[in-house]
Amino acid sequence: MHVLKVLDLGRLDYDEAWALQKDLHARIALGEGTPDHLLLVEHPPVITLGRRADHANVLLSREHLEQQGVQLREVDRGGDVTYHGPGQLVAYPIMRLTGARRDVHGYFRSLEQTVIDLLADYEIEAGRVPGLTGVWVGDEKLCAMGVAIKRWTTYHGLALNVNTNLDHFRLITPCGIVGKGVTSLERLLGHTVPLEEVADKLVRHFTDEFGIDTVE
Repeated sequence: MHVLKVLDLGRLDYDEAWALQKDLHARIALGEGTPDHLLLVEHPPVITLGRRADHANVLLSREHLEQQGVQLREVDRGGDVTYHGPGQLVAYPIMRLTGARRDVHGYFRSLEQTVIDLLADYEIEAGRVPGLTGVWVGDEKLCAMGVAIKRWTTYHGLALNVNTNLDHFRLITPCGIVGKGVTSLERLLGHTVPLEEVADKLVRHFTDEFGIDTVE
């Protein structure tokens, strides 16, 4: 039986959430009884750089970012640079990939499908862009993804723009991609959307996509 424990962390500093991820990852990777987890969180403004990120894609200095209340962190996920902030739903699945699920590309596709199915609930037709990760509406990214997998156990995850201040994406070249934009549920629907509502839908579609039997 596949059990998933969901933790809604509310608004939490990035460093605290990262420390929790690392602690859970270490325990889950051992395979000694700690269930898979899905952490749901909203971060204060922070820019994160993945392992192979180009620092030139951060368009202001660390000092100028801090003056604007935006943190800068270098982390051990894949991908380039992204922004997290209020109004954005961030999900960190920390789970062992076993059997047929032991497929890195398949894991990405399942994360994307989870979000595509969620957006269909709002009658938003979203999809993939060949050669790029994440979920897109036309040429605008709605959900960014950057993961790490060690000992076939995942951490980091996805960031879905719900009511996010999109002006903050002007501080970076998102994911190092030139010529494409970013959008949010709020912009697409013309009104704000409760983050809790979106989180509930995310959990439902995630459990369907990953074949979860029990949610705690």
